[in-house]
Amino acid sequence: MDHLSLLPVDFAWGVATSSYQIEGAVGEDGRSPSIWDTFSHTPGKVDGGDHGDVACDHYHRWPEDIALMKRLGVTAYRFSIAWPRVFPAGTGPVNAPGLAFYDRLVDALLEAGITPFPTLYHWDLPQVLQDAGGWTDRDTARHFADYAACVAEALGDRVTGWATLNEPQCAAWIGHLEGRHAPGLTDVKAAVPASYHMLLGHGLAAQALRATVPGAQVGIVHLLNPVEPASGSAADAAAAERFDGHTNRWWLDPVFGRGFPADMLEVYGADLPEQPGDLETIAAPLDWLGVNYYRPAVVADDPGGAPPYVRETTPAGRPLTGLDWVIEPDGLADILTRVAEEYRPPRMYVTENGSAWTDTVVGGRVHDPDRAAYLEGHLAACASAVRRGAPVAGYFAWSLLDNFEWAAGYAPRFGLVHVDFATQRRTVKDSGLRYAELIRSHRERTGT
Repeated sequence: MDHLSLLPVDFAWGVATSSYQIEGAVGEDGRSPSIWDTFSHTPGKVDGGDHGDVACDHYHRWPEDIALMKRLGVTAYRFSIAWPRVFPAGTGPVNAPGLAFYDRLVDALLEAGITPFPTLYHWDLPQVLQDAGGWTDRDTARHFADYAACVAEALGDRVTGWATLNEPQCAAWIGHLEGRHAPGLTDVKAAVPASYHMLLGHGLAAQALRATVPGAQVGIVHLLNPVEPASGSAADAAAAERFDGHTNRWWLDPVFGRGFPADMLEVYGADLPEQPGDLETIAAPLDWLGVNYYRPAVVADDPGGAPPYVRETTPAGRPLTGLDWVIEPDGLADILTRVAEEYRPPRMYVTENGSAWTDTVVGGRVHDPDRAAYLEGHLAACASAVRRGAPVAGYFAWSLLDNFEWAAGYAPRFGLVHVDFATQRRTVKDSGLRYAELIRSHRERTGT
């Protein structure tokens, strides 16, 4: 892949995971329940009745998983810290055994030559905070900043790069408007305040991180989609504009100092719980922006639905993943370039990108050519974005391991490493071996 030479010499080659999706050990060492423990144990909420009680058992098997990362040759690992492990009551006092797990993990990653890249919130809010209002309550943003300061105090002597939130869009819209994710609400009057307080929490946490860790490199991770109308109709074109506001501009505009989009406030018909100084806090300067990308959104007008009155469609005749998601590498190059041109982030990472397929182990191998091709196509898109001026500094494949895929349970497999959930046996897939080859090739080309 000649285009790899376009990627920066110090390009971060990573893999990504999240706490609830891989750790298991939900009742060990003082961890309290999260909203995803509650949601996944509610009948009918998760396919197959699946839950994260054991998941990949990473809490006990992390040395093996770091060895897998080292085998792949990755230089960075994006993981998330479980708020209920650190503050089981949602606020202090700190739970020392829970924090010690991440302390050990960071030390072992550094010993393996892998840069730790933690995310403070990947959707597992302590249930006790949800009981007090969750993200619809302003106090949760303040509690999040306290939690951020605690983690930074413990790990900041070794960790420089920090993500505050992962995909607040999903936590707010899917969790509070669509009801398909925890906490399972379907109320725009809850979803809009939740979205606001998450971004306020981001700003407050950014302040806390920088106050605690001099030189901290702080970012936020957004799921972004290029948006296409499903037809040439004016109604679908207007729907695409609304969906772009819903999935992209609502999240980017405030953190880059533009405030919340007025057109979307009108669509939602909800007021912001704004207090003086909030917008300045939300727009705390970013050191980097994380972009999670899986597919473009192809949308149709849906006047009878919930705000923003849009329905996603699956277009005919285009390649799809095992989840029927459109495969469109050029969409990644387009969204990276658009964000670079419109918002001017100083640095960007592709913090998640991957594809789900039905994988099986045959003769000790997992042949997954579709995933390998997906990886190669999207890395080529990263190079294309760099050529077009986007400051792309790294790529984190989703995911290191097959894991708990939220409401879809364990059936979709995104990992570069196959996990037999009955035995916890790990098998590096052909796509993982290919990723290792690409990493080696880039190092050889750049002399690193």
